[in-house]
Amino acid sequence: MFKVTPAAAEQVRAAAQQGGTEGMALRLAAQTAADGSIQYVMGFDEGTEDDIRFASEGVQLVMAPEFVPLLDEATMDFVELDDGTHQFVFLNPKDPNYVPPKEDA
Repeated sequence: MFKVTPAAAEQVRAAAQQGGTEGMALRLAAQTAADGSIQYVMGFDEGTEDDIRFASEGVQLVMAPEFVPLLDEATMDFVELDDGTHQFVFLNPKDPNYVPPKEDA
């Protein structure tokens, strides 16, 4: 199932508080691009009765059933990039551009 890291969960909660969307679930969607990579979309939403609903790291998540095949093994993280900016990243072994994180020795 889709997972959220503690860092991503903290940022999602902060974004919900800043945006006045506390109590809403985070909607996830994905599609395969022409090059085979996976493009991700997310935003706060109430959800519908047809959605798949679950939680990870205390974050309520919803997604339409058709997105489960692309997202069920993915992890969303919030990381600092080389230039000092922060952003959400999706680690998904189903994406042809996926590179597993290096383990610290």
